[in-house]
Amino acid sequence: MSQWLDRLSLVSGPLPVLIAVCGIVGAGWLLAGPRRWFLRWALPTTLIAAAAITAVLYLVVERVWRPFPDPIEKPVYLWIGIGVWAVLLLIPRSLAGRRWTIPVSVVATGAVVLAVALQINQIFYAYPTVGTALGLPDPDRVDFAQVPPPTGPVVTGHPLEEAWAPQAPSDMPASGKYATAPIPGEKSGYAARDAVVYLPPAYFTSPRPLLPVLVLLAGQPGSPEDWLNGGKLTATMDEFARAHHGLTPVVVVADGTGSQLANPLCLDSKLGNVATYLAVDVPAWTKAHLQVDPDPRAWAVGGLSYGGTCALQLATNYPQVYPTFLDLSGQEEPTLGDRKRTVDEAFGGDEAAFVAVNPMDLMKTRRYPDTAGIIVVGTRDDAYRGGAQKVFEAAKDAGMDVQYVEVPGAHSFSVWSAGLREELDWLAKRLGLIA
Repeated sequence: MSQWLDRLSLVSGPLPVLIAVCGIVGAGWLLAGPRRWFLRWALPTTLIAAAAITAVLYLVVERVWRPFPDPIEKPVYLWIGIGVWAVLLLIPRSLAGRRWTIPVSVVATGAVVLAVALQINQIFYAYPTVGTALGLPDPDRVDFAQVPPPTGPVVTGHPLEEAWAPQAPSDMPASGKYATAPIPGEKSGYAARDAVVYLPPAYFTSPRPLLPVLVLLAGQPGSPEDWLNGGKLTATMDEFARAHHGLTPVVVVADGTGSQLANPLCLDSKLGNVATYLAVDVPAWTKAHLQVDPDPRAWAVGGLSYGGTCALQLATNYPQVYPTFLDLSGQEEPTLGDRKRTVDEAFGGDEAAFVAVNPMDLMKTRRYPDTAGIIVVGTRDDAYRGGAQKVFEAAKDAGMDVQYVEVPGAHSFSVWSAGLREELDWLAKRLGLIA
């Protein structure tokens, strides 16, 4: 049952159409009150109230609180407003009919709210299936205690696939496994949430290949699990493994924010020592608890949105740790909304301290001949595409081997999952996994 639900798409196919139709029918019921007072008073009053509530929400989020560095897309607020209107209509619509209309109105309201949620999900592609939305158990998830210890014989080679293919066992697992594990901030003091660790089928063999590492980062708001849901991490890696004798990089999805809404800018600052955590603590833990290639040339960092910005920050500030990066819809520079607020809150107004770690400033004065990366952005991502192009030009001028790629879509998981899938071959070649 859970596997069937996990395949039931929320972004394409018949289910989204069915939910949308139910929402339209529900809205029709809520709007069709039989009493004159309902049409003259309830409809306009609830509409004005819904518009006011949505406007206040917009002002609080975008002007006062500002938890996100960039504005939320306006269609999101439009859909929220429609959902609020449906909820406000529930009481007068129930009073306008007979007793039996009350449960019908409740169901109609639920249908509208569900359709609204689906439309918002269509914007971000955060939950591609019913299974991901419900958080159903995943058969590919294991306890980290079940992961084989980092000992035993290994197979090495460059490219690794050529050395591994002749001895790859026929009884390898059909798919990889993933686990969650705490990575303590021993050097940084940073309090991170559990990381997600993906291990390909070949990792569960003996001898096992000495695999490269890809450190991935989520956006803000977000969590490491986002790469499992909207990012389609396991499906992407399993598909690659089936074509390459069970091989993929070991993937460590580390926590770059500390909480769902926090924005510590992926820096060492007053907001936390996130850079040290990702550049020192995460690699040290990975090498101690997993049997992976320790050579920095076999390590890459990537991320989406905030995580893409973070990947570029790590590649420019710690090129000896992460000489390869994948920037998926990252910002032009780390920001809390504007340069002044960023400098004030993170560095107490010290502009020079920010400039010393800001990638765009670093790439003006440093050369990165051993660094390679790909910058991916959506064709309809108007808020980020211009910045991505500037980052690409700056990286190229700084001596990086860098590529700029646009994929269909806006600022959503449809772009980020496609970006990882399409650039995985390049990453694997760069990390010495395949020829």
